[in-house]
Amino acid sequence: MSTIKIKQVKSRIGAPGDQKRTLDALGLRKINQVVEHEETPSILGMINKVKHLVVVVK
Repeated sequence: MSTIKIKQVKSRIGAPGDQKRTLDALGLRKINQVVEHEETPSILGMINKVKHLVVVVK
């Protein structure tokens, strides 16, 4: 499988608790932080849940 880089671009302040937990599960704690994950269906589902807070960096 290929890897993807995910970058948090918006603040988690004001987001519902489940979205904050999703960001924590992805390893994102600060704005402009970039993490790398395998491109699995579970990771893609988490990205889809917080798509308004993150971007996928190529």
